[in-house]
Amino acid sequence: MRYLSFFLATLAIISISLAAKAADKPHIILVMADDQGWGDMAYNGHTTVKTPNFDDAAATGLRFDRFYAAAPVCSPTRASVMTGRHPNRMGVFKWGYPMRPQETTLAEALKTAGYTTGHFGKWHLGSVRNESPANPGKNGFDRWVSAPNFYDNDAVMSDEGKAVQRTGESSFIAVDDALAWMKEVLKGDAPIFSVIWFGSPHSPHRAVEEDRALYADQPEAMQHFLGEVTGMDRAFGKLRDSLTELGIRDNTILWYCSDNGALPKVGSTGGFRGTKGKVYEGGLLVPAILEWPAKIPAPRITDLRCNTSDIYPTLLEIVGVTMPHQPPLDGVSLVPLINNQAPASRAHGMGFWDHVVKGVSTPSDAWMGELLAAQQAGKDLPAPESSQIAAQLPNPPHPTDAFPGHAAWIKENWKLHRIEDPKKVTITWELYNLAADPYEEKDLAASETERVAAMTTELENWLSSVARSLNGEDY
Repeated sequence: MRYLSFFLATLAIISISLAAKAADKPHIILVMADDQGWGDMAYNGHTTVKTPNFDDAAATGLRFDRFYAAAPVCSPTRASVMTGRHPNRMGVFKWGYPMRPQETTLAEALKTAGYTTGHFGKWHLGSVRNESPANPGKNGFDRWVSAPNFYDNDAVMSDEGKAVQRTGESSFIAVDDALAWMKEVLKGDAPIFSVIWFGSPHSPHRAVEEDRALYADQPEAMQHFLGEVTGMDRAFGKLRDSLTELGIRDNTILWYCSDNGALPKVGSTGGFRGTKGKVYEGGLLVPAILEWPAKIPAPRITDLRCNTSDIYPTLLEIVGVTMPHQPPLDGVSLVPLINNQAPASRAHGMGFWDHVVKGVSTPSDAWMGELLAAQQAGKDLPAPESSQIAAQLPNPPHPTDAFPGHAAWIKENWKLHRIEDPKKVTITWELYNLAADPYEEKDLAASETERVAAMTTELENWLSSVARSLNGEDY
């Protein structure tokens, strides 16, 4: 009996110790916009849009002025956040492709450090139906209220597989669900990992009247687009204020960014070349802000070139997690930057590859409406085929010496473009000095032949590595 008491007492001490260690870890909240360009922020020079909460965050925390989406469209970039890997490594080439269940996700990794995990808002990495092997719950999230793609005001959402009708402005739907969950989690000792992915300002743009009215002097299309950005800003402001009210603001990492560059016509790249869907700077550069008062007590601005793939290794280093059998990462830890010890430039190159394949249609409103009707009738619906086959590998394997589409390699301030046309069987090269020519206007490939040759070797070695991962060699 004495030994049993000693054993139970020892277990209790270990449990208390583990709980204390978990309680010391920072809460982590990742927020992402859908199609907000680098220039779609007042703090980045937009003269019309009203983003007071984003502006305040940028003036309070760490503001990234050269932060890249891993891809120029949505689903691939979201896969990079979840894995720290280029999305083509797991076959998420374009919008609507599901993330492979073989991948190790950020939610799964953080759970090993005691985190409770939640996803709220746009998913777009697979179906949000019960049978899907690619839904948030199958990817490490304990709690999820999610949409298969962008979602609008008064959206039908998937509450862990059950279709539920929500009311209100779309960004507030995600924030309100996240806050309700966080308040429950905070009754215990587990640190929080919350992913809040807005559906705005993706088209069609339907701002609520409160936000639209601020832009009455603008054309109607701009009223709705700018109004959706302001709707996100208000929801983000509610989230920030709530962290203070909950008493967790100081030790919470709040990291905001967008999933790709600006929309054509209504969006702003801030003058950078290209828009959403392009591998030029305007299609990749996005607004990004990191607040963590306990570690970043004074505002800072960095022009270090960073990437959405960096989020995974950064957070794992912060919480002290090393995943066994970790496949190759494309991101690097930004802990030195957070600690104000970052080098002047990125030590490793940064690769991009926009494959020529088309996206997969994922009509969120229609799918969620069908699911709601079916479940109200006492039935359920299977996941779409694209999600059911998420685990499949290319057959035949993808070649490791052909990379159709538009790829690029950034090394320090140089950016090499490789554009392979599979129909003409041609490759075009372009080289830009981003320090002297941030808008990619002067192609230096003809005069910088040695640099092009060296960067070509690095880029094609990286592309071969991506293709090998795509073929399943990492698993």
